[in-house]
Amino acid sequence: MNNCKEKHISNSNISKFAILSLIGGFLFLVPIKYQDGFNIPVGIIIDLVKSYIHQYTMHIMLFLVTVNAFFSLVAFIFKPKFIIEHKWLKRTLVTTPLYLISRILGAIIMLAVFFQIGPEQIISPSTGGTMVDLTRSLVSILIVISYTMPLLTDFGIMEFVGILIKDFVRPLFRVPGRSAVDLITSWLGASNAAVLLTEKQYNTGYYSAKEAAIIMTNFSLVSVPFCYIIASILDVQHLFTPFYIIITAVGFALAVITPRIPPLNKVPDSYNDETGKMVNEEVPEGKSKFQFAVESAALRAKNSNFSDIVTQGNDMLFSVIFGLAPIIISWGTISLILVEYTPVFKILSYPIGYYLNLLGVEQAFQAAPAALVGFADMFIPALILAPMESVQTKFILGALSLVQIIYLTEVGTIIIQSKVPLKFKELLIIFLERTIIAIPFIVLLTKIFVRF
Repeated sequence: MNNCKEKHISNSNISKFAILSLIGGFLFLVPIKYQDGFNIPVGIIIDLVKSYIHQYTMHIMLFLVTVNAFFSLVAFIFKPKFIIEHKWLKRTLVTTPLYLISRILGAIIMLAVFFQIGPEQIISPSTGGTMVDLTRSLVSILIVISYTMPLLTDFGIMEFVGILIKDFVRPLFRVPGRSAVDLITSWLGASNAAVLLTEKQYNTGYYSAKEAAIIMTNFSLVSVPFCYIIASILDVQHLFTPFYIIITAVGFALAVITPRIPPLNKVPDSYNDETGKMVNEEVPEGKSKFQFAVESAALRAKNSNFSDIVTQGNDMLFSVIFGLAPIIISWGTISLILVEYTPVFKILSYPIGYYLNLLGVEQAFQAAPAALVGFADMFIPALILAPMESVQTKFILGALSLVQIIYLTEVGTIIIQSKVPLKFKELLIIFLERTIIAIPFIVLLTKIFVRF
């Protein structure tokens, strides 16, 4: 464990921490004016990369997803030595029957969408087409995030911030102070980037399983720009300031409440077995908090090097593409088929309809499905709500969709694929808890502070 026992930290290590962390902080945390709005530099770089490679990503992903499914099946049936005895290939291709089926199904859907063959329910732009496009966008995100994230995680800024604000963050949210960096990353950038950041911190021993689970399910907020997009779709953009203030306030309340109830409070507070605990935020006697924060950050920077950025970047890029992309395509498409072509969500949402009606929400039963379909994808609730007449209902349910956080097509599948001990059942329970707890908060704040 890094406990910063060194009596002297060289100026070069402090400079290394300061310079590289400033670069990382700028890339991930500083919004700058871009086109008609604001975006963080990493988001701008992602957009630029996407503009150059997006025309090729369909063919790239078709090849990778298909090859992945084929060799995963080969590994499962025949267990060839060239896979079993190769560390990276074994980790990438050897999987459970459920994930093998998901990979094969993902490849089939990808081929069907590419060649436009098969049932309309699968290849429709609103189902399989949506998921394939989402996966294509993920390529650009991963290429940039994989090689820039270490500047935010490996050179001391998280140690520095964590020690300085731990006395405020831990009593409230039961997580280390360093988690503030995850929150800001998702708030200004993308929630999936924050989840990937958290996963890496758990894998390398800087979060316990409980801490990572709390952060992933509470701090992976939807970015400010996306919130504005949702507000625009719902035609409540003129109310964006109270809209986002309510989202932030309710998100804060949920982050205080949910870590104290099951299933999050049942997650073990243990560290990754492969690394153990690699962080210490307790300030030693005789040192100021700021001094210890600088020393810890400089020591972290000292133990990190640029070759690790490339190695870890390659590992993250290909493990997520091979492991995550087929899951997004297969599970996401199934979820969207249920939304678009079956009454499943309408039937399941009747209890939510009564709940909304009890709280005085207009068009409660018509709006109720939007409260549940967010579990599949964060964009779908807005599409369901947009045609509704009640502006108040669109405002309330739109805000709800942005604090639910557990979207299977993005955040959810990353969590399920990670080593953090949260699986589908736990994520569904957390999603329902957040929904049930958030609704009265949002309704109350809306009725008190918003004039329509």
